[in-house]
Amino acid sequence: MLSVSGARGLVGKSMTPDVARNFSGAFAQHIRSALPTNARPKLIVGRDGRGSGAELADAACDGLCAEGFDVIDLGIVSTPTVGLMIGHLGAVGGIVLTASHNPIEWNGLKTLNADGLALPLNEANQVIARFRAGKTASEGTRGVRTRCGDGDQVHVDRVLANVDVAAIRLKKFRVVLDSVNGGGSRAGKMLLDALGCDVVHLNGEHTGSFAHTPEPIEANLGQLSDAVRTAGSVAMGCAQDPDADRLALVDEHGKFIGEEYTLVLGVMRLLQRHGHGDLATNLSTSRMIDDLAAKFPPSRVIRTSVGEANVVAGIKSCGGIGGGEGNGGFIWPKICWVRDSLSSMALVLELLAHDGRTLSAIIDGIPRYSMIKRKLDLASMGGQSAVPKALGKVRDYFANRAGAQLNQTDGIRIDLADGWVHLRASNTEPIIRLIAEASDRTRAEQLCDECARAAGFGE
Repeated sequence: MLSVSGARGLVGKSMTPDVARNFSGAFAQHIRSALPTNARPKLIVGRDGRGSGAELADAACDGLCAEGFDVIDLGIVSTPTVGLMIGHLGAVGGIVLTASHNPIEWNGLKTLNADGLALPLNEANQVIARFRAGKTASEGTRGVRTRCGDGDQVHVDRVLANVDVAAIRLKKFRVVLDSVNGGGSRAGKMLLDALGCDVVHLNGEHTGSFAHTPEPIEANLGQLSDAVRTAGSVAMGCAQDPDADRLALVDEHGKFIGEEYTLVLGVMRLLQRHGHGDLATNLSTSRMIDDLAAKFPPSRVIRTSVGEANVVAGIKSCGGIGGGEGNGGFIWPKICWVRDSLSSMALVLELLAHDGRTLSAIIDGIPRYSMIKRKLDLASMGGQSAVPKALGKVRDYFANRAGAQLNQTDGIRIDLADGWVHLRASNTEPIIRLIAEASDRTRAEQLCDECARAAGFGE
Protein backbone atom coordinates (compact mmCIF):
# COMPACT_ATOMS: atom_id res chain seq x y z
CA MET A 1 0.00 0.00 0.00
CA LEU A 2 1.55 3.27 -1.21
CA SER A 3 -0.36 6.44 -0.29
CA VAL A 4 -0.24 9.82 1.42
CA SER A 5 0.24 7.78 4.61
CA GLY A 6 3.53 6.33 3.29
CA ALA A 7 4.19 2.65 2.61
CA ARG A 8 2.65 -0.36 4.35
CA GLY A 9 2.87 -4.04 3.65
CA LEU A 10 2.97 -7.57 5.01
CA VAL A 11 6.30 -8.30 6.68
CA GLY A 12 8.48 -10.64 4.65
CA LYS A 13 6.18 -10.35 1.64
CA SER A 14 5.39 -6.85 0.41
CA MET A 15 7.33 -5.17 3.26
CA THR A 16 10.97 -6.31 3.33
CA PRO A 17 14.31 -4.71 4.25
CA ASP A 18 14.92 -3.99 0.56
CA VAL A 19 11.56 -2.20 0.32
CA ALA A 20 12.34 -0.20 3.47
CA ARG A 21 15.81 0.70 2.17
CA ASN A 22 14.58 1.72 -1.27
CA PHE A 23 11.54 3.64 -0.05
CA SER A 24 13.69 5.52 2.47
CA GLY A 25 16.17 6.29 -0.29
CA ALA A 26 13.37 7.66 -2.47
CA PHE A 27 12.23 9.85 0.43
CA ALA A 28 15.78 11.09 0.98
CA GLN A 29 16.13 11.92 -2.72
CA HIS A 30 12.92 13.93 -2.55
CA ILE A 31 14.11 15.87 0.51
CA ARG A 32 17.54 16.39 -1.06
CA SER A 33 16.01 17.94 -4.19
CA ALA A 34 14.95 21.00 -2.19
CA LEU A 35 18.23 21.47 -0.28
CA PRO A 36 21.48 23.27 -1.15
CA THR A 37 23.93 20.96 -2.88
CA ASN A 38 26.54 21.35 -0.12
CA ALA A 39 24.13 20.59 2.74
CA ARG A 40 24.83 17.80 5.26
CA PRO A 41 21.32 17.48 6.67
CA LYS A 42 19.89 15.31 9.44
CA LEU A 43 16.90 12.98 9.35
CA ILE A 44 15.15 11.36 12.34
CA VAL A 45 14.08 7.70 12.52
CA GLY A 46 11.87 6.00 15.11
CA ARG A 47 9.84 2.79 15.31
CA ASP A 48 6.73 1.57 17.08
CA GLY A 49 7.85 -1.63 18.88
CA ARG A 50 6.86 -4.36 16.41
CA GLY A 51 9.29 -7.25 16.36
CA SER A 52 9.92 -6.62 12.66
CA GLY A 53 10.85 -3.01 13.34
CA ALA A 54 14.53 -3.39 14.22
CA GLU A 55 15.53 -5.03 10.92
CA LEU A 56 13.40 -2.65 8.87
CA ALA A 57 14.76 0.36 10.78
CA ASP A 58 18.31 -0.78 10.06
CA ALA A 59 17.44 -0.96 6.37
CA ALA A 60 15.71 2.42 6.40
CA CYS A 61 18.68 4.08 8.11
CA ASP A 62 20.98 2.47 5.56
CA GLY A 63 18.89 3.90 2.72
CA LEU A 64 19.01 7.40 4.23
CA CYS A 65 22.74 7.28 4.98
CA ALA A 66 23.43 6.09 1.42
CA GLU A 67 21.91 9.34 0.20
CA GLY A 68 24.32 11.39 2.33
CA PHE A 69 22.02 12.13 5.28
CA ASP A 70 23.12 11.87 8.89
CA VAL A 71 20.51 9.82 10.76
CA ILE A 72 19.48 10.22 14.39
CA ASP A 73 17.83 6.99 15.54
CA LEU A 74 15.40 7.48 18.45
CA GLY A 75 14.67 3.78 18.84
CA ILE A 76 11.18 2.78 20.00
CA VAL A 77 9.10 5.96 20.33
CA SER A 78 5.73 7.29 19.28
CA THR A 79 5.05 8.86 15.90
CA PRO A 80 4.36 12.29 17.47
CA THR A 81 7.69 12.05 19.31
CA VAL A 82 9.46 11.72 15.96
CA GLY A 83 7.51 14.70 14.62
CA LEU A 84 8.42 16.81 17.64
CA MET A 85 12.10 15.78 17.62
CA ILE A 86 12.51 16.82 13.99
CA GLY A 87 12.15 20.44 15.03
CA HIS A 88 13.91 19.99 18.36
CA LEU A 89 17.04 18.58 16.70
CA GLY A 90 16.97 20.80 13.61
CA ALA A 91 16.38 17.93 11.20
CA VAL A 92 14.86 18.24 7.73
CA GLY A 93 12.43 15.34 8.09
CA GLY A 94 11.97 11.88 9.47
CA ILE A 95 10.63 8.37 9.06
CA VAL A 96 8.60 6.27 11.48
CA LEU A 97 8.65 2.48 11.07
CA THR A 98 5.02 1.74 11.87
CA ALA A 99 1.82 0.30 10.49
CA SER A 100 -0.21 2.23 13.08
CA HIS A 101 -3.28 0.18 14.07
CA ASN A 102 -2.68 -2.62 11.55
CA PRO A 103 -2.09 -6.13 13.00
CA ILE A 104 1.38 -7.42 13.87
CA GLU A 105 2.00 -9.03 10.48
CA TRP A 106 2.05 -5.53 8.93
CA ASN A 107 4.71 -2.84 9.08
CA GLY A 108 5.42 0.31 7.13
CA LEU A 109 7.17 3.63 6.78
CA LYS A 110 5.52 6.96 7.53
CA THR A 111 7.37 9.99 6.16
CA LEU A 112 7.44 13.40 7.85
CA ASN A 113 8.75 16.72 6.54
CA ALA A 114 10.82 19.43 8.27
CA ASP A 115 7.76 20.69 10.15
CA GLY A 116 7.11 17.20 11.50
CA LEU A 117 4.08 16.83 9.23
CA ALA A 118 2.99 13.93 7.09
CA LEU A 119 3.84 14.79 3.49
CA PRO A 120 1.07 16.48 1.49
CA LEU A 121 -0.41 14.42 -1.32
CA ASN A 122 1.63 15.92 -4.16
CA GLU A 123 4.92 15.33 -2.33
CA ALA A 124 3.91 11.84 -1.22
CA ASN A 125 3.20 11.03 -4.86
CA GLN A 126 6.66 12.29 -5.84
CA VAL A 127 8.27 9.94 -3.30
CA ILE A 128 6.17 7.05 -4.60
CA ALA A 129 7.20 7.86 -8.19
CA ARG A 130 10.89 7.87 -7.21
CA PHE A 131 10.46 4.58 -5.37
CA ARG A 132 8.77 2.94 -8.35
CA ALA A 133 11.43 4.27 -10.70
CA GLY A 134 14.02 2.41 -8.64
CA LYS A 135 16.76 5.03 -8.90
CA THR A 136 19.81 3.93 -6.91
CA ALA A 137 21.82 6.16 -4.60
CA SER A 138 24.35 8.45 -6.23
CA GLU A 139 27.96 8.08 -5.21
CA GLY A 140 29.03 10.56 -2.57
CA THR A 141 29.71 11.03 1.12
CA ARG A 142 27.79 8.55 3.20
CA GLY A 143 25.87 9.80 6.22
CA VAL A 144 26.43 8.65 9.80
CA ARG A 145 23.85 7.00 12.07
CA THR A 146 23.80 7.97 15.74
CA ARG A 147 21.37 7.06 18.50
CA CYS A 148 19.42 9.37 20.79
CA GLY A 149 17.39 8.25 23.82
CA ASP A 150 15.99 11.66 24.78
CA GLY A 151 12.88 11.70 22.60
CA ASP A 152 10.34 10.57 25.19
CA GLN A 153 11.57 13.05 27.82
CA VAL A 154 11.55 15.97 25.38
CA HIS A 155 8.00 15.08 24.34
CA VAL A 156 6.74 14.76 27.91
CA ASP A 157 8.39 18.05 28.89
CA ARG A 158 6.71 19.84 25.97
CA VAL A 159 3.28 18.61 27.07
CA LEU A 160 3.90 19.48 30.73
CA ALA A 161 4.88 23.02 29.74
CA ASN A 162 1.49 23.55 28.09
CA VAL A 163 -1.03 22.09 30.57
CA ASP A 164 -2.14 23.06 34.07
CA VAL A 165 0.08 20.59 35.89
CA ALA A 166 -0.75 21.94 39.37
CA ALA A 167 -4.52 21.49 38.90
CA ILE A 168 -4.08 17.94 37.63
CA ARG A 169 -1.64 16.95 40.40
CA LEU A 170 -4.02 18.29 43.03
CA LYS A 171 -6.67 15.75 41.96
CA LYS A 172 -4.34 12.73 42.23
CA PHE A 173 -6.26 10.94 39.50
CA ARG A 174 -6.03 7.17 39.15
CA VAL A 175 -5.63 6.27 35.46
CA VAL A 176 -5.43 2.90 33.73
CA LEU A 177 -3.22 3.03 30.63
CA ASP A 178 -3.07 0.31 27.95
CA SER A 179 -0.04 0.93 25.72
CA VAL A 180 -0.49 -2.30 23.70
CA ASN A 181 3.30 -2.91 23.99
CA GLY A 182 3.84 -0.09 21.52
CA GLY A 183 5.88 3.04 20.93
CA GLY A 184 4.02 5.17 23.50
CA SER A 185 4.57 2.82 26.43
CA ARG A 186 7.43 4.66 28.10
CA ALA A 187 6.35 8.23 27.36
CA GLY A 188 2.73 7.57 28.35
CA LYS A 189 3.74 6.28 31.77
CA MET A 190 6.28 9.09 32.21
CA LEU A 191 3.66 11.74 31.47
CA LEU A 192 1.03 10.34 33.83
CA ASP A 193 3.61 9.94 36.59
CA ALA A 194 4.72 13.55 36.12
CA LEU A 195 1.07 14.67 36.38
CA GLY A 196 0.81 13.02 39.79
CA CYS A 197 -1.46 10.21 38.64
CA ASP A 198 -1.71 6.80 40.26
CA VAL A 199 -1.07 4.70 37.15
CA VAL A 200 -2.14 1.14 36.45
CA HIS A 201 -0.10 0.32 33.37
CA LEU A 202 -1.22 -2.51 31.08
CA ASN A 203 0.95 -3.90 28.27
CA GLY A 204 3.73 -1.43 28.86
CA GLU A 205 6.66 -3.64 27.85
CA HIS A 206 8.32 -3.70 24.43
CA THR A 207 7.81 -7.39 23.74
CA GLY A 208 7.83 -7.16 19.94
CA SER A 209 4.21 -8.29 19.72
CA PHE A 210 0.84 -6.98 20.86
CA ALA A 211 -1.13 -8.22 23.85
CA HIS A 212 -4.34 -7.88 21.84
CA THR A 213 -5.53 -6.71 18.43
CA PRO A 214 -3.99 -3.23 18.36
CA GLU A 215 -6.68 -0.97 16.91
CA PRO A 216 -8.13 0.95 19.90
CA ILE A 217 -11.79 0.11 19.32
CA GLU A 218 -14.28 -1.38 21.79
CA ALA A 219 -13.93 -4.97 20.60
CA ASN A 220 -10.19 -4.92 21.47
CA LEU A 221 -10.28 -3.16 24.83
CA GLY A 222 -11.95 -5.67 27.14
CA GLN A 223 -8.84 -5.95 29.30
CA LEU A 224 -8.74 -2.17 29.79
CA SER A 225 -12.44 -1.97 30.69
CA ASP A 226 -12.09 -4.82 33.17
CA ALA A 227 -9.04 -3.20 34.76
CA VAL A 228 -10.89 0.10 35.21
CA ARG A 229 -13.81 -1.67 36.89
CA THR A 230 -11.61 -3.68 39.25
CA ALA A 231 -9.00 -1.02 40.13
CA GLY A 232 -11.49 1.20 41.96
CA SER A 233 -11.83 5.01 41.97
CA VAL A 234 -10.44 5.36 38.45
CA ALA A 235 -10.87 8.66 36.62
CA MET A 236 -10.50 7.15 33.15
CA GLY A 237 -8.90 4.41 31.10
CA CYS A 238 -6.66 5.26 28.15
CA ALA A 239 -5.77 3.08 25.16
CA GLN A 240 -2.92 3.98 22.83
CA ASP A 241 -2.41 2.40 19.43
CA PRO A 242 1.03 0.94 18.52
CA ASP A 243 2.60 4.23 17.41
CA ALA A 244 0.66 6.25 20.03
CA ASP A 245 -0.78 8.85 17.70
CA ARG A 246 -4.32 7.71 18.58
CA LEU A 247 -6.07 7.50 21.93
CA ALA A 248 -9.35 5.87 22.91
CA LEU A 249 -11.00 6.43 26.28
CA VAL A 250 -12.93 4.36 28.80
CA ASP A 251 -14.96 6.16 31.46
CA GLU A 252 -14.77 5.66 35.23
CA HIS A 253 -17.24 2.76 35.03
CA GLY A 254 -15.17 0.87 32.45
CA LYS A 255 -17.49 1.85 29.60
CA PHE A 256 -15.89 2.45 26.22
CA ILE A 257 -17.00 5.91 25.15
CA GLY A 258 -15.87 5.78 21.53
CA GLU A 259 -12.76 7.06 19.80
CA GLU A 260 -14.74 9.98 18.34
CA TYR A 261 -14.85 11.58 21.78
CA THR A 262 -11.06 11.98 22.09
CA LEU A 263 -11.07 14.84 19.60
CA VAL A 264 -14.23 16.37 21.07
CA LEU A 265 -12.87 16.40 24.63
CA GLY A 266 -9.51 17.81 23.54
CA VAL A 267 -11.02 20.69 21.59
CA MET A 268 -13.58 21.28 24.36
CA ARG A 269 -10.75 22.12 26.73
CA LEU A 270 -9.02 24.30 24.12
CA LEU A 271 -12.25 26.23 23.47
CA GLN A 272 -12.75 26.70 27.20
CA ARG A 273 -9.25 28.13 27.43
CA HIS A 274 -9.51 30.44 24.42
CA GLY A 275 -13.20 31.30 24.47
CA HIS A 276 -13.45 30.48 20.77
CA GLY A 277 -11.25 29.29 17.93
CA ASP A 278 -11.25 27.63 14.54
CA LEU A 279 -10.83 23.88 14.22
CA ALA A 280 -10.27 21.37 11.44
CA THR A 281 -11.28 17.76 11.01
CA ASN A 282 -11.94 15.32 8.19
CA LEU A 283 -15.11 14.39 6.37
CA SER A 284 -15.48 11.09 8.26
CA THR A 285 -15.57 12.67 11.72
CA SER A 286 -18.68 13.09 13.89
CA ARG A 287 -20.89 16.16 13.93
CA MET A 288 -20.22 16.44 17.68
CA ILE A 289 -17.34 18.82 16.99
CA ASP A 290 -19.67 21.11 15.03
CA ASP A 291 -22.16 21.12 17.91
CA LEU A 292 -19.35 21.98 20.32
CA ALA A 293 -17.98 24.80 18.15
CA ALA A 294 -21.48 26.32 17.95
CA LYS A 295 -21.38 26.82 21.73
CA PHE A 296 -18.23 28.97 21.41
CA PRO A 297 -19.07 31.52 18.67
CA PRO A 298 -17.63 32.54 16.28
CA SER A 299 -15.72 29.24 16.16
CA ARG A 300 -15.69 27.35 12.85
CA VAL A 301 -15.00 23.77 11.80
CA ILE A 302 -13.09 23.28 8.55
CA ARG A 303 -13.74 19.89 6.89
CA THR A 304 -10.94 18.26 4.88
CA SER A 305 -10.13 15.03 3.09
CA VAL A 306 -9.23 12.10 5.35
CA GLY A 307 -5.55 12.00 6.28
CA GLU A 308 -3.46 13.75 8.87
CA ALA A 309 -1.66 15.95 6.34
CA ASN A 310 -4.99 17.21 5.01
CA VAL A 311 -6.30 18.04 8.48
CA VAL A 312 -3.07 19.85 9.37
CA ALA A 313 -3.36 21.88 6.17
CA GLY A 314 -6.90 22.78 7.27
CA ILE A 315 -5.72 23.87 10.74
CA LYS A 316 -2.97 25.99 9.21
CA SER A 317 -5.24 27.56 6.60
CA CYS A 318 -7.62 28.92 9.24
CA GLY A 319 -5.06 29.59 11.97
CA GLY A 320 -6.84 26.99 14.06
CA ILE A 321 -6.22 26.18 17.71
CA GLY A 322 -6.44 22.43 17.11
CA GLY A 323 -8.20 19.61 15.36
CA GLY A 324 -7.76 16.03 14.36
CA GLU A 325 -9.62 12.97 13.23
CA GLY A 326 -12.43 10.94 14.74
CA ASN A 327 -10.27 7.82 15.04
CA GLY A 328 -8.87 9.06 18.35
CA GLY A 329 -6.33 11.34 16.68
CA PHE A 330 -6.11 14.78 18.32
CA ILE A 331 -3.69 17.42 16.98
CA TRP A 332 -2.52 20.28 19.20
CA PRO A 333 -0.17 22.60 17.25
CA LYS A 334 1.48 23.85 20.46
CA ILE A 335 2.96 20.37 20.91
CA CYS A 336 3.46 19.12 17.35
CA TRP A 337 1.71 18.82 13.99
CA VAL A 338 1.02 15.11 14.46
CA ARG A 339 -1.89 13.30 16.14
CA ASP A 340 -0.71 12.78 19.70
CA SER A 341 -2.03 10.51 22.46
CA LEU A 342 0.06 12.29 25.11
CA SER A 343 -1.50 15.68 24.36
CA SER A 344 -4.92 14.04 24.42
CA MET A 345 -4.42 12.41 27.83
CA ALA A 346 -3.09 15.61 29.38
CA LEU A 347 -5.87 17.85 28.07
CA VAL A 348 -8.62 15.44 29.11
CA LEU A 349 -7.13 15.28 32.61
CA GLU A 350 -6.99 19.08 32.66
CA LEU A 351 -10.65 19.14 31.60
CA LEU A 352 -11.56 16.76 34.43
CA ALA A 353 -9.55 18.80 36.93
CA HIS A 354 -11.22 22.10 36.05
CA ASP A 355 -14.73 20.81 35.37
CA GLY A 356 -15.14 18.76 38.53
CA ARG A 357 -17.53 16.27 36.92
CA THR A 358 -16.72 12.68 36.08
CA LEU A 359 -15.85 11.72 32.53
CA SER A 360 -19.20 9.99 32.06
CA ALA A 361 -21.07 13.11 33.21
CA ILE A 362 -19.16 15.29 30.77
CA ILE A 363 -19.92 12.83 27.96
CA ASP A 364 -23.62 12.84 28.89
CA GLY A 365 -23.65 16.60 28.32
CA ILE A 366 -22.48 16.26 24.70
CA PRO A 367 -25.15 15.73 21.97
CA ARG A 368 -25.10 12.03 21.21
CA TYR A 369 -25.10 10.37 17.79
CA SER A 370 -24.81 6.82 16.54
CA MET A 371 -22.02 6.09 14.08
CA ILE A 372 -21.63 2.96 11.98
CA LYS A 373 -18.26 2.12 10.43
CA ARG A 374 -17.96 -0.67 7.88
CA LYS A 375 -15.00 -2.06 5.96
CA LEU A 376 -15.69 -3.59 2.57
CA ASP A 377 -13.09 -5.70 0.78
CA LEU A 378 -12.16 -4.10 -2.53
CA ALA A 379 -11.46 -7.52 -4.03
CA SER A 380 -15.15 -8.39 -3.73
CA MET A 381 -16.08 -5.51 -6.01
CA GLY A 382 -13.32 -5.79 -8.58
CA GLY A 383 -10.42 -4.01 -6.88
CA GLN A 384 -9.33 -0.36 -6.81
CA SER A 385 -10.42 0.24 -10.39
CA ALA A 386 -14.06 -0.29 -9.37
CA VAL A 387 -14.06 2.59 -6.87
CA PRO A 388 -14.78 5.48 -9.30
CA LYS A 389 -17.78 3.65 -10.74
CA ALA A 390 -19.17 2.95 -7.25
CA LEU A 391 -18.74 6.59 -6.25
CA GLY A 392 -20.47 7.71 -9.42
CA LYS A 393 -23.44 5.47 -8.72
CA VAL A 394 -23.80 6.93 -5.23
CA ARG A 395 -23.55 10.48 -6.58
CA ASP A 396 -26.26 9.84 -9.14
CA TYR A 397 -28.50 8.13 -6.59
CA PHE A 398 -28.45 11.01 -4.09
CA ALA A 399 -28.12 13.93 -6.55
CA ASN A 400 -31.84 14.69 -6.64
CA ARG A 401 -32.61 13.90 -3.00
CA ALA A 402 -34.31 16.92 -1.40
CA GLY A 403 -31.95 18.72 0.96
CA ALA A 404 -28.98 16.47 0.20
CA GLN A 405 -25.56 18.15 0.19
CA LEU A 406 -22.86 16.25 -1.73
CA ASN A 407 -19.14 16.68 -1.08
CA GLN A 408 -16.76 14.87 -3.46
CA THR A 409 -13.49 16.15 -1.98
CA ASP A 410 -12.62 12.66 -0.74
CA GLY A 411 -14.78 9.87 -2.09
CA ILE A 412 -18.33 11.10 -1.57
CA ARG A 413 -20.09 12.36 1.53
CA ILE A 414 -23.83 13.01 1.56
CA ASP A 415 -25.24 15.25 4.30
CA LEU A 416 -28.94 15.01 5.04
CA ALA A 417 -31.05 16.72 7.70
CA ASP A 418 -31.07 13.61 9.90
CA GLY A 419 -27.55 12.27 9.28
CA TRP A 420 -24.70 11.78 6.85
CA VAL A 421 -22.89 8.96 5.06
CA HIS A 422 -19.36 8.88 3.64
CA LEU A 423 -17.92 6.36 1.15
CA ARG A 424 -14.21 6.37 0.30
CA ALA A 425 -11.26 4.11 -0.47
CA SER A 426 -8.84 3.65 2.46
CA ASN A 427 -5.34 5.16 2.34
CA THR A 428 -3.87 2.38 4.47
CA GLU A 429 -5.73 -0.87 3.71
CA PRO A 430 -7.08 -2.55 0.54
CA ILE A 431 -10.65 -1.75 1.55
CA ILE A 432 -13.39 0.79 0.99
CA ARG A 433 -14.74 2.53 4.08
CA LEU A 434 -18.43 3.22 4.60
CA ILE A 435 -19.31 5.47 7.53
CA ALA A 436 -22.69 6.87 8.54
CA GLU A 437 -23.90 8.92 11.49
CA ALA A 438 -27.41 9.75 12.68
CA SER A 439 -29.28 10.47 15.90
CA ASP A 440 -30.00 6.75 16.40
CA ARG A 441 -28.41 3.48 15.34
CA THR A 442 -31.34 2.33 13.22
CA ARG A 443 -31.15 5.40 10.99
CA ALA A 444 -27.34 5.15 10.72
CA GLU A 445 -27.65 1.51 9.64
CA GLN A 446 -30.29 2.52 7.08
CA LEU A 447 -27.96 5.16 5.63
CA CYS A 448 -25.14 2.61 5.38
CA ASP A 449 -27.38 0.04 3.71
CA GLU A 450 -28.82 2.59 1.29
CA CYS A 451 -25.39 3.85 0.25
CA ALA A 452 -24.04 0.31 -0.13
CA ARG A 453 -26.92 -0.64 -2.40
CA ALA A 454 -26.52 2.54 -4.44
CA ALA A 455 -22.80 1.77 -4.90
CA GLY A 456 -23.60 -1.72 -6.20
CA PHE A 457 -22.12 -3.78 -3.38
CA GLY A 458 -23.39 -7.33 -3.46
CA GLU A 459 -24.50 -7.16 -7.09
